[in-house]
Amino acid sequence: MTGTTRAEVLAELAALEDPRVREVNEKHGDDHGVNLGKLRALAKRLKTQQELARELWETDDTAAKLLALLICRPKAFEGEDLDRMVREARTPKVHDWLVNYVAKKNPHAEELRLAWFADPDPVVASAGWALTTDRVAKKPEGLDLTRLLDIIETRMKDTPDRLQWAMNHCLAQIGIEHAGYRARAIGIGERLEVLKDYPTPPDCTSPFAPAWIAEMVRRQEK
Repeated sequence: MTGTTRAEVLAELAALEDPRVREVNEKHGDDHGVNLGKLRALAKRLKTQQELARELWETDDTAAKLLALLICRPKAFEGEDLDRMVREARTPKVHDWLVNYVAKKNPHAEELRLAWFADPDPVVASAGWALTTDRVAKKPEGLDLTRLLDIIETRMKDTPDRLQWAMNHCLAQIGIEHAGYRARAIGIGERLEVLKDYPTPPDCTSPFAPAWIAEMVRRQEK
């Protein structure tokens, strides 16, 4: 479907709008009504189209922004492009996909991580923490894990939800991946009790860091 115009894609997205899907999504802060399976199927048909992705991102349509992130070339963006985009990504799903599908794969990921990590905007800072968590798991060399735990211990309890979630993920990842820091990570989680009472289905792992760490370590040791 190369050569498809923005108008054609927006019309197709409008046709996929489902009020029931929108109702569910809005409970999670996402203002669109397109089933994600159908959105991914459309992205598969469109294939990679960087210019179309840029055009879709510039709309005010959340489903169009999500589609843009599925059909873009993550490595084609400059650092300033992604910095602008993360500040425009105000709904949770757009923010999550931008960080995980695009920023993590971009050659400017490390400079963005450092800039975003210290940003005063908690949503932007959460992107920095997400990139840091990725490094904790995949490339921890050069990271000061003690300092990260110090920051988490001091600040996580009273941070806004999205940043708190990102910091908690980092805490759990340190405990899971780095045995020498595990006891401290578990201790921090137990003292702060962040997400301790988060409703978790029986077949899912709790986001409460001590439980999360214990379960993932158990799986690794099988």
